[in-house]
Amino acid sequence: MSEKSSSKRRVAGSYFISLMSITLVLFLLGVFALLMMHAQKLSNHLKENIGFEIVMNSNTKEANILKLQQELDAMPAVKSTEYITKDEAIRRLSDDLGEDFLQWLGNEENPLLPSIDVRFNAAWANNDSIDRIQAQLLKNTNVKEIYYQKSLVELINQNIRRIGFGLIVASIILLLVAITLIRNTIRLSIYSKRFLVRSMQLVGATASYIRRPFIKSGISQGLFGALLADFFLILLLYGLMQRLPELTLIQDYRIIICIFVGIIVLGILLGGLSTRIALRKYLHADVDRLYA
Repeated sequence: MSEKSSSKRRVAGSYFISLMSITLVLFLLGVFALLMMHAQKLSNHLKENIGFEIVMNSNTKEANILKLQQELDAMPAVKSTEYITKDEAIRRLSDDLGEDFLQWLGNEENPLLPSIDVRFNAAWANNDSIDRIQAQLLKNTNVKEIYYQKSLVELINQNIRRIGFGLIVASIILLLVAITLIRNTIRLSIYSKRFLVRSMQLVGATASYIRRPFIKSGISQGLFGALLADFFLILLLYGLMQRLPELTLIQDYRIIICIFVGIIVLGILLGGLSTRIALRKYLHADVDRLYA
């Protein structure tokens, strides 16, 4: 009786260790997937703050400026626009200087010009697209000049491309490592039950009959491991948003749900397939190899 209970404890211990290993690997994959999502959202946020300032001629009528603003808002490249009147420009300058700028001008007219601040959608926030839009806008006789920091735009895009490439390479490496670790974990679990496989063969069980409970166990390990990993990821996200409320600005809950579902699917697939592959070795092994 004690031998049977000891055997049950060993099986339960093997199942628990395998389950925790799968949970840890899937959790790390989930953390990296969330990191990539937030990096992408942050890069889009940075790009969407790239734009330029359209400075209008001093004699331009406000109706013409508002018409140009409407045309800009209708462009697919433009995320937002802001019309800054001469009075608003002088108010902002006074706020920046900490004193009334007009008092230094005496009776002189406000020298600042009306302008439109333009911000682009992430896909268009690059020098090639901005240059084309700039050339188009400069044909408008009401536009005096367009100002934007070309070198800064290029620097931001270069850094984002480098970070994105690094994350893709790291994600591929991590995925391969995760698959290898889960496969090895399940192989060790199957190895501890290799004599049970042989016993079932000796009493005439077919390969499909032997395979079925093992694959079901592998799938259940993958499923429960994925659910635990998702639970820990939810706790991690909740804790981060409590400490960094700014993260809520770049959350995309559709992508987060897709990541959680992807972890569950990956856990089930890896659990089932790894079990099937590991079991094949012992279904066709010689007796001597069982002791190796």
